[in-house]
Amino acid sequence: MPFDKDKLKKKDEEKLEEMQREIDEHDNAESENEIENPEAEVEDIPEEKDEAEELREKLAEGEEKYKRLQADFENFRRRTRQEKEELSALVVQNFISELLPMVDNFERALAAEATDATSFQQGVDMIFNQFMEVLKNRGLEVIETKDAKFDPNYHQAVMRVENPELEDDTIANELQKGYMVKGKVIRPSMVQVVSN
Repeated sequence: MPFDKDKLKKKDEEKLEEMQREIDEHDNAESENEIENPEAEVEDIPEEKDEAEELREKLAEGEEKYKRLQADFENFRRRTRQEKEELSALVVQNFISELLPMVDNFERALAAEATDATSFQQGVDMIFNQFMEVLKNRGLEVIETKDAKFDPNYHQAVMRVENPELEDDTIANELQKGYMVKGKVIRPSMVQVVSN
C-alpha cells in the first residue's frame, strides 16, 4: 500500500500545533482570570452567592476541558508514535518479503553440485541482477563516475594520480561504487582523481 510519509508528518504536525494552541489559549484564559493585584479591594470580589457559584462552575468546566485536552494530546502523541512504529515495521516486512526469492535462489545454488563453474557463475549473476532490481525499485541509484569530474557531493577522493591524457579533477578510477536513494547520497563513490 503506497503511502506518503511527508503528508502523514505534515498532518500530524498540524494536529499537534492545533492541540498546543488550544492548551495555550486555555492557559492564557486561566491566567487572565486570576487576580492580578493581590491588594485589590474586597469590593471587586462578587458578593452575591450566585455569581460566586457560577464562577466556580465555569472554572471547574474550564479545568475539566483543559484536562480532557491534555489527555487527548497525550493520546494523540502515543497513537502517532505507535502508528510510526507500525509503519516502519510494515516497510521492513515488505522489503524483506521482496528479498526472500533471492534467499531461495541462494539456497538452490548452494544445494546444487558445483561441477560446472560457468553455470554456477551465471546463477550468481542472475541472483545479483535480481537483488539490484529490488533495490532499484526501492529508489537505489548508482553514482556514475565514468568520464565524470570530481564532485565532493557525490565522490570521495582517496588518491590523486597524474595522467597527462586527462584534465585535472577528472575521475581516473573508481575504487568503490557510491549509491544514492531517491536523490540522497547514502555512500559517496571512492575514487582516484587526476591531479597533473
